[in-house]
Amino acid sequence: MAMNTVEDLLTEEIKDLYSAEKQLTKAIPKMAKGASDASLKEALQAHLEETKNQVTRLEEAATILGIKPSGKKCMGMEGVVSEGAEVLEEDGEDQTLDLAIIGAASRVEHYEMAGYMTAISLAEQLGHSDVVKLLQASLREEENAEKLLRKLAGQMLPEAAAAA
Repeated sequence: MAMNTVEDLLTEEIKDLYSAEKQLTKAIPKMAKGASDASLKEALQAHLEETKNQVTRLEEAATILGIKPSGKKCMGMEGVVSEGAEVLEEDGEDQTLDLAIIGAASRVEHYEMAGYMTAISLAEQLGHSDVVKLLQASLREEENAEKLLRKLAGQMLPEAAAAA
């Protein structure tokens, strides 16, 4: 697709986010399964449900914009997910591996936040207030998920460092 207009760019951003979120609906369960800390497992499982809702919101945004959200593969998310998968292959102490999972999940959240902020700016400029509201709801969830990951890391890190 040619990107000649801001509307074209918004379409590409929505498709990219949609692909990213769809990839995460497959990756998050693997991360949760690989986590040993119960709070981390719970946080990942809760974020999986949010991610499914984010997919639905992106479908709603696409409907409002009169586009199909599918048809593009988010290569950036594919790379971030691939890095996260490497963590799950590692051997080591449970707490250290949980911290590595948190690091991988945090990179995912930051990647998503950047995409949502970009799409929100474009939608605002184009006057798509309904789309902005949908995207802002997802952005808030991503920000909250990242804050929770930082909190969990803060709780785990002292104990993991002491055990080293």
